[in-house]
Amino acid sequence: MNTVYILKCSDNTLYTGSTTDLTRRFRAHNEQKGGAKYTRARRPVIVVFKEECTTLTDARKREAEIKRMTRKEKLLLIETYEEE
Repeated sequence: MNTVYILKCSDNTLYTGSTTDLTRRFRAHNEQKGGAKYTRARRPVIVVFKEECTTLTDARKREAEIKRMTRKEKLLLIETYEEE
């Protein structure tokens, strides 16, 4: 499944990414060298938002949209997701 996701890092910052396998990618962010350089220094991370997309291209477009959001907008998106 193609997923766009937001992680909350240990320093309370947010990281947005997309993947075809969220379980594998989450594990990489927390345990392996394969995680993003940004999250390696901010472990542990937790998934606070995820959205399934039809294609990886769609997931990457959505990732770009989210990355352009302000922190406040991202927090509102996360809050809406948590309520579902």
